[in-house]
Amino acid sequence: MSTSTPQTPQTPEDPTAVSASTENAIELKDVVGLSQGQIVRKRFVRHKGAMIGLLFLILTALLAFTSVGFGPVPGWWQYNGRETNLAIVEAGGAPTMHLPTFLGGPGFAIGDHPFGQDEIGRDMFARVMLGVQTSLKVMFIIGIVSCILGILVGALAGFYRGRLDTLLMRVTDLFITVPVLVIGAVVGKITGGVSAAVFAASMGLLLWTSLARLVRGEFLALREREFVDAARVAGASSARIIFKHILPNAVGTIIVSTTLLMSSAILLETALSFLGFGITEPEISLGKLISDYQQAFSTRPWLFWWPGLFIVIIALTVNFIGDGLRDAFDPRQKRIPSERKMQRAKAALADTQIDGRIATGSGA
Repeated sequence: MSTSTPQTPQTPEDPTAVSASTENAIELKDVVGLSQGQIVRKRFVRHKGAMIGLLFLILTALLAFTSVGFGPVPGWWQYNGRETNLAIVEAGGAPTMHLPTFLGGPGFAIGDHPFGQDEIGRDMFARVMLGVQTSLKVMFIIGIVSCILGILVGALAGFYRGRLDTLLMRVTDLFITVPVLVIGAVVGKITGGVSAAVFAASMGLLLWTSLARLVRGEFLALREREFVDAARVAGASSARIIFKHILPNAVGTIIVSTTLLMSSAILLETALSFLGFGITEPEISLGKLISDYQQAFSTRPWLFWWPGLFIVIIALTVNFIGDGLRDAFDPRQKRIPSERKMQRAKAALADTQIDGRIATGSGA
């Protein structure tokens, strides 16, 4: 009498587990054979918002620096934004740029003064471009100064700990309690107005605190890792461990924090210049343009619109770039694959499982 071995019923696979394994397979396939830098670059390039922001920022910078020139290099625009001509104020100073017909305009045209003219005949396009140049310079100088100070303070506090950590963090707390707007107003009042470089450097000396705290946290965690112990055993000095071993592993946090700080620097410069305590003549900034023409908002709104528009563009583009860098450096951020990729990965995973079962059955 023959007896048959009872068959174990096949339980259906958990769809959640299948989906998770499929996503992991797609992610591993995308990064196999790539270095950490190549993975970060690939993730950043795939971030649509960051790419759009980077494109707009580059185009804005190129337009600003090539149109009116920079330093001794002349630009291609016919006006420099400083000459006055009361006798020639075309159409009451209204913009000569028109929309194309498919957007409801009379036909696309740029004209001599696409952004209009102010009350004394100065070309607003040239003045706005000069303001964009100043705002970009302020943004990058603040970012560089804050980054250097934040890295030094955070690295020393997190690596050495103890009394040095306590001292540096108390100094950081002191700077955090200082109102940046009040200090900027006091500096502007004492000096009677500041240039873009002086303003940016002074603000950079105040805005490094958040980065210092982030860098300190990264160093506190990284200094206990095995590669740091191995470097100590190999006889590496503290400076080499800080700058060659720990700092490269904290570069993601530093870049993201600095990028977001630079976007807030644009708004800070705008606020102080609008209040009259920031950048003053002969330099031109976007915030100063808004302050100069605030009274003309009801009669000549274009004098107010164009500087405000470029402030929004610069701040948004830098924020988008910062979001893309954060997603690229954060390994916990996963990109959801498309439905087509999911179906292909599921089919490949199913074929692999079938081949494994056949091989197991043949071996038995």
